[in-house]
Amino acid sequence: MEYKVQVTRLADGHAEAQVQTAFAQLFRLDTDKAAKALSRLPLVIKEKLTAEQAAKYRDRLQAIGLVAEIHPMLVVAPVPSAPPPPPHEVQSATAPGLQLEPIAAPIAKEAVPEVASRPAMRSPGMAFKIEGRPDFAFLTVTIPANETLKVEASAMATMDSHMTMTTKMRGGLGRLLTGESIFVNEFTAQEAPGDIGIAPAAPGDLAHVYLNGDVIYLQNAAFVACAGDVNLETKWQGLVKGFFSGESLFLIRASGQGDLWFNSYGGIIELDLDGDYVVDTGNIVAFTEGLEYRMSKVGGYKSLFFSGEGLVCRFSGKGKVWIQTRAVEAFASWAHQFRPAKGKG
Repeated sequence: MEYKVQVTRLADGHAEAQVQTAFAQLFRLDTDKAAKALSRLPLVIKEKLTAEQAAKYRDRLQAIGLVAEIHPMLVVAPVPSAPPPPPHEVQSATAPGLQLEPIAAPIAKEAVPEVASRPAMRSPGMAFKIEGRPDFAFLTVTIPANETLKVEASAMATMDSHMTMTTKMRGGLGRLLTGESIFVNEFTAQEAPGDIGIAPAAPGDLAHVYLNGDVIYLQNAAFVACAGDVNLETKWQGLVKGFFSGESLFLIRASGQGDLWFNSYGGIIELDLDGDYVVDTGNIVAFTEGLEYRMSKVGGYKSLFFSGEGLVCRFSGKGKVWIQTRAVEAFASWAHQFRPAKGKG
């Protein structure tokens, strides 16, 4: 059976001007032509679609603030000299002069991530949603047609069938020495938008940042995914900072323009710094370029070895730091006491 997709009205709470602009971008029309088409609601957008194709058209239209419906196509025998349709009959948007195919990717400016337990925020990048946070966050990204998403190796959980994957090396020796995978997978949505589900290895939260010429440094295991135009580099911390921070000798430097997602062990808290601030090294997830940092002790050497507190990172300057609410080392130390001990003899 074939189906058609029909727009009946604007969804409640959406401004007409914004919907017209999004409709024009979605179908590659000029604004005047889009406004004229939407003035004739109800409007048939596309006919002779499969059920899957119709569902995708409906979802894209609903995402920009239109109420769309799917109806089966009726097979009607041709009638000679059929009278013209009455004025009130729904007109088709596929009439000459209004080219609505192929359907384009979701509008970047209208992408609204659905984030559990946090208010929705508009993003200029890819549409996405995060579920299961903060304990077991799961990321779903809608990749626009013919665009690419870089994903940490082994993190892909689900994806649409028309997505293609290539594997590339990243980080070289730096990643190899830290025990992290030196590979990153690139997923491309061929010819049409596609969804990919991403499950990070660590049980915890996910954070999203849209880079616009900015630079963010990530702990080596924090990277989850990024847009194809985001550059990823492995940066050497130096022996002093690396060995004594309790973390990796290397950081990931993310720069360029596009979406970036990273994860934590536990929840993520974003801090705005302007001055000096102290963070335990085991709780740092990421920080922006421009912040200076150095390692130091909380107290004296006695405190270092017997207080349960180790080295800390002292940040100075203006920028952002993302911290995680749990530290892997602290959890491992707590869990160690419950390990079964072998009996003597």
